[in-house]
Amino acid sequence: MPVLTSSNTPLDIDLLVLPETNLILIASVIEPLRGANRISGAEIYRWRLFTPDGSPVETTSHVPVPASGGFKPTDSAPLFVLASYNWRRSATQALKMQISQAARYRSMMAGIESGSWLLAEASLLDNVSAAVHWEDFDDFALAYPQVRAVKDRFVIDGKRITTAGSLPTVDLMLEIIRRRQGYSLALEVSRLFIYEPANTQSAAELSPSTAGLRMRDPRVAQAVRLMEENIEQPLILARLARRVGLSARHLQGLFQESIGAPPHVHYLALRLNAARRKVIETKESFAEIAAATGFNSASAFSRSYRASFSESPSGTRRRLRGRSTAAAEPT
Repeated sequence: MPVLTSSNTPLDIDLLVLPETNLILIASVIEPLRGANRISGAEIYRWRLFTPDGSPVETTSHVPVPASGGFKPTDSAPLFVLASYNWRRSATQALKMQISQAARYRSMMAGIESGSWLLAEASLLDNVSAAVHWEDFDDFALAYPQVRAVKDRFVIDGKRITTAGSLPTVDLMLEIIRRRQGYSLALEVSRLFIYEPANTQSAAELSPSTAGLRMRDPRVAQAVRLMEENIEQPLILARLARRVGLSARHLQGLFQESIGAPPHVHYLALRLNAARRKVIETKESFAEIAAATGFNSASAFSRSYRASFSESPSGTRRRLRGRSTAAAEPT
């Protein structure tokens, strides 16, 4: 499935937005994709917004959202169904039939927040695990016993995706980016969004490396901050673990539980992201960038960069230079 498969081919996503959807829910889908495009310097994600009748929809914030047109079930792009409040007002028999029909053409169907109810109404979640907003969990489980309602932030089950709210939707989009473009880009996009629970870390303790990551253990957050403070001369795992008062094995386990990646993967992603910013924003040589981000040589840096970003550092500079030249040419 193109939504979840490693690829740098541009991915088109269609959003069906129902009236009275939260503005933040729409942004939770679009903004991580926009961030991925900006950071990568390429249009790897494209999206279109549709409404049941093609008219702009009024959000709960009273900010109307324009649409590309009326919803067409027969397109092939993955479909995300977004709904928040009073979704039943829009869930006409005709719309439910359209959503059901779309499943024959779409490679993936996603119910975003109350969009899960629409998929269930169209019998598209039968015998599938589905995430539901905590306020609606009991009602949903009672209404659709054929659906395996679970108390997770989001669920990917075959060709069906469901989310339990706005911030869980950000988590989902980061997971999609991780699966398609790798951990480094997903990490960098996550740093654009600070949504750490207030009782986990104080504002003073938040750093760019921990912003957007839900650190379940303060020792993991401390280790991540040490990583970011030691980009030029990376700490070996044993020393990093000692600095936070843990064994290397214990720290590895905590990382996996907290952020879903081992320490060395996270550390390499931090260093490569720092390197990419230098590739894009400075004229430093690749040898200088390699030294500044903890690589033994320019060739070792280039190999790691290509493995993570699917292009060489020089390729990144050529591509962005070509875009700048094209933008500067008179029309």
